[in-house]
Amino acid sequence: MQSADKYWAVIPAAGVGQRMQANQPKQYLKIQGRTVLDWTIFRLLETQLFTTIVVSLSSEDAYWSESEYASHPDVIRAPGGAERSDSVRQGLAQLLPIAASNDWVLVHDAARPCVASGDIRKLISLVVAGFDGGLLGSPVADTLKQVSQSSSLVESTLDRTTIWRAFTPQMFRLKSLYSALVEAQRQGWEITDEASAMERVGVLPLMVEGSSDNIKITRPEDLQLAQNILSAKG
Repeated sequence: MQSADKYWAVIPAAGVGQRMQANQPKQYLKIQGRTVLDWTIFRLLETQLFTTIVVSLSSEDAYWSESEYASHPDVIRAPGGAERSDSVRQGLAQLLPIAASNDWVLVHDAARPCVASGDIRKLISLVVAGFDGGLLGSPVADTLKQVSQSSSLVESTLDRTTIWRAFTPQMFRLKSLYSALVEAQRQGWEITDEASAMERVGVLPLMVEGSSDNIKITRPEDLQLAQNILSAKG
């Protein structure tokens, strides 16, 4: 980790989380009395690495004002978008006037409150050693099958030795990532994460193994699992 580098974070948090079957966005559901989003912000702040954390929120967000970090001096709000990539791009746009174009930005899912500080530090340390970017992930443990969309019949078994699950944070240079997301919007590319945008413009991100308990809360049962993980972390 190079002391001269500056690190910024963007949390896209404009989604509604339809699969949670809840009456409010999943990032505002509570675990141990604290919202998922507040847990996520807390995990980033506790590293003491970030100059500023940008949270991209829907214009219709009625919950942020009650966040324990709504008035935090190191946390600022940005407008969210219809898609995750829109929210990230607009979060990065908030940083362009105040950060250097070559500064590092780590984008982290609002619904990943269990990320470990040690994994964030590991990601940064490995990427700044000589790579254009990187992300946390985990090698796939299960056997993977290629299935026909029309019949649901198994067509083949895939080689899992080179397949990883992609987590966040995902870390790239500010201007490079912003430019890639702008190009993705212009070209109409389907972008599922920041790494996929960078891959489309020729960047090969470093995959850094992180803890498998860096789960993304997607379904109702994930809340209990996250609570168990957070209880164990203390």
